[in-house]
Order: sequence, then structure tokens, then C-alpha cells
Amino acid sequence: MAANRWLKPEVYPLFAAVGVAVGICGMQLVRNITTNPEVRVTKQNRAAGILENFEEGEKYSEHSLRKYVRGKNPQIMPSVNNFFSEPSN
Repeated sequence: MAANRWLKPEVYPLFAAVGVAVGICGMQLVRNITTNPEVRVTKQNRAAGILENFEEGEKYSEHSLRKYVRGKNPQIMPSVNNFFSEPSN
């Protein structure tokens, strides 16, 4: 009975949006656990204490997505923005 109430076609976009958000959160958690230099999962790594490994931290913070976006224009639709913001002659 409850499944019929919630599994309507109108609710599918909500399920998709929540699914994408949960996927992004999960991906970020996995990224932090596996590649973050400040997260130490094993007991041997935790016993090492505070490490001064700046190269590893730089590699973690300067990931490929950040390098790709760095030189891009921060507009989502630049042609539409330019059409409405720049006066025509």
C-alpha cells in the first residue's frame, strides 16, 4: 500500500535528484578515505604522527578537475549572458 503511494511518476525526479546527491557524497567520502594525506586508516599509518609531506598535500588539493576548471570562464552559459549584458550596436 505504501509503495503505491510513493512510487508515482511524479516522484521519479525527486528520487533521481536525491540519488545524484547521495552519489556525489559517497564519491567524496571514498576520495577522502583513499587519497587524502591527512586521513590514516591503518594503525601503522596512524602511529606515524604528524607528517610534513607537502608534496602529497599539493597533489591532493590540485586534482585534475581543479586544473581543468582553472582557466575556464566561470559562466554557465556565456553566449546567453553576453547576449543580454552587452549592448548591440
